[in-house]
Amino acid sequence: MAGDYQRGEMDIQEQAATFAAFNGMTKWGSLAVATLLLFITLLFCTPTGFVGSAIAAVVLLAVGILALREKPAPAH
Repeated sequence: MAGDYQRGEMDIQEQAATFAAFNGMTKWGSLAVATLLLFITLLFCTPTGFVGSAIAAVVLLAVGILALREKPAPAH
């Protein structure tokens, strides 16, 4: 059994796609949770009000999108 294994012969496209999808959902889900948490915290725990909380949440969302977007692969 163990002798039948040949390194590098398995098709791992589905595993790679699942890994990429999991990483993407984790990354964007974390940004969504952080934005919602900031909005709710500012809204209920500070005197900033709805507009100030919304502005801070939108700024965090914009910065997060810029920081987390896919970067082009380096050409070697």
